[in-house]
Amino acid sequence: MTDIARPEARSPRGFIDRRARDLTAERKILAAVSEVYERHGFEALETGAFEFADALGKFLPDADRPNEGVFALQDDVDEDGAGTWMALRYDLTAPLARFAAQNWETLPKPFRRYAFGPVWRNEKPGPGRYREFVQCDADTVGSARPEADAEIIAMAVVGLEAAGLPAGSALVKINNRKLLNGLMTAAGVASEAQKLVVLRAVDKLDRLGPDGVRLLLGEGRKDESGDFTKGAGLTAAAAERVLAFTAAGAGDRTGTLAKLADVVGGSAEGDEGLAELAAIDAALSSMGVGADRAAFDPSVVRGLEYYTGAVFEAELLLQTTDDRGRPMRFGSIGGGGRYDDLVARFTGQRTPATGFSFGVTRLAAALKAAGRDLAADARGPVVVLVLDQERMSDYMAVAGELRAAGIAAEVYLGTSGMRPQMKYADRRLSPAAVIIGGDEFAAGTVTLKDLDLGRELASGVADNAAWRAERPGQVTVPRTELVAAVRRIVEAAPPAERA
Repeated sequence: MTDIARPEARSPRGFIDRRARDLTAERKILAAVSEVYERHGFEALETGAFEFADALGKFLPDADRPNEGVFALQDDVDEDGAGTWMALRYDLTAPLARFAAQNWETLPKPFRRYAFGPVWRNEKPGPGRYREFVQCDADTVGSARPEADAEIIAMAVVGLEAAGLPAGSALVKINNRKLLNGLMTAAGVASEAQKLVVLRAVDKLDRLGPDGVRLLLGEGRKDESGDFTKGAGLTAAAAERVLAFTAAGAGDRTGTLAKLADVVGGSAEGDEGLAELAAIDAALSSMGVGADRAAFDPSVVRGLEYYTGAVFEAELLLQTTDDRGRPMRFGSIGGGGRYDDLVARFTGQRTPATGFSFGVTRLAAALKAAGRDLAADARGPVVVLVLDQERMSDYMAVAGELRAAGIAAEVYLGTSGMRPQMKYADRRLSPAAVIIGGDEFAAGTVTLKDLDLGRELASGVADNAAWRAERPGQVTVPRTELVAAVRRIVEAAPPAERA
């Protein structure tokens, strides 16, 4: 008899399985942020997971097999005898551009929408870097006003705080590509290739510091491994002008604008960028968003070939630690900006647009690293233990009564004894176990085991003595008081909230 070939149980690289605890945190974030976006007048939009490959544009260098950077497949053969390539969306913005172009005549303009859902990228996975993750976006299409950028920024600030970040624990840093273009003119940068080298050097400021960036703006820099990166070839004076631009950030937005005017003022694009930032400042101030929550930072460089005006990036300021408790810098938790050329790929007409995006999984990880795990108080259902197999209908009735009262409950459907059932309830993170044996059935009572209290006592927590004294670990009550007694246990603050 030949052996049956069995597949190995393993996950594809870059894809992860998530249980209720992780999903609970993400759902809390999405519910809180969605409420903020809808309060600002943004409507929900959901597009399909697949888009035609030519609609995505980015990551598609090979038209014959467009699977570089995305997961693509060939659709059914069309009338020309060839299949059309389509790919899983790699973000939520490209589908928005396609949707806006396809439905522009019937949409309210400007069109304000938010969306969330999984996106897929066919890239090399790494620690914390997955091929599938959940994004949440908010965008305004059809308004060129700087106030549209300001509203998106304000929404990002309020949305992140609603998701669980304390006020002031994240900072949205704002720049404008037109200022960067004005800087290039002032620094004598002529070619697009040289401009990209300069901007990439500026983007490394946080990691390399001014001295390292100065080398990259000049002849180049050799890193610790000995590898040499060719620089932008700017003169010393031009390099210092670029560094003065990146250092122009001040505590208040007005002061930053004044410093920026000294560096890039006088060029047409620079003056236009300054005017847009001034309008953004005025709008943010009118919405009560101060510089401690949204500040101008000239060192912010995003989407070098994508954004056309304002750019912004949300940075976590809270102290964070890794899995071993060591301090770590979490960095960016979201970003966005103005992109006025994306819809034009379909229509040929420039359509102004601006938006903000954050990775939901990454934000949940940031909150957890900062000691604010949204799933810390996650609880499973109340578990009704089965001690008499002949009375399954009675146990089912108990669970049904709890569910009718709005309490999540389940009947243990295995065949094990009481001890394994209690272990099962604990692994389910159940707040309570309902125990009804022969004595309870005869007396018309139920026994309730407070599993939250048991978990706290088992962990050796020394505080909250008063809370424990008021809460017995096990209690027997009349059957008629079942729901009220279970509710008292379920609604008591779990240990994570009381800490």
